Amino acid sequence: MKTFKLKALNVMEEQDGEIIPNRIPLLDGLIINREDDKNQWTIEAYIDHSYASYFQELRQLKSEILVQVKITKESNDIATFITSMISINDIGSNLNVLFVGNIVDRRKANIESMLTTLIEEGYQGKELLKKFKEIT
Repeated sequence: MKTFKLKALNVMEEQDGEIIPNRIPLLDGLIINREDDKNQWTIEAYIDHSYASYFQELRQLKSEILVQVKITKESNDIATFITSMISINDIGSNLNVLFVGNIVDRRKANIESMLTTLIEEGYQGKELLKKFKEIT
């Protein structure tokens, strides 16, 4: 297992057909690559207790929760996860929320999208490879 500092947490919410990030201010947090056969990660967010009802309601309404996180440094790219909330715990006057889930490989999705577009534009074989190298 590998453990990293959780620097930012956004819970993605649907509003009027759009996916909007709801930034949750962190007091502290960790993200753990469990390196198991399911490629799961554990996300632990230590937050202000005022978010207790928000997370309790979210847990009741959704079995899968899309979250975006920043790992280690604020300057790092956002990583997106499809998660389930496994627990909400009172810790002193604050709250600990645990998620488990899988990372969404956005690079792979972007590459697949680019290739699909190029194929739809009629590129094949070596011409497809050449054009792909030009745009990446």
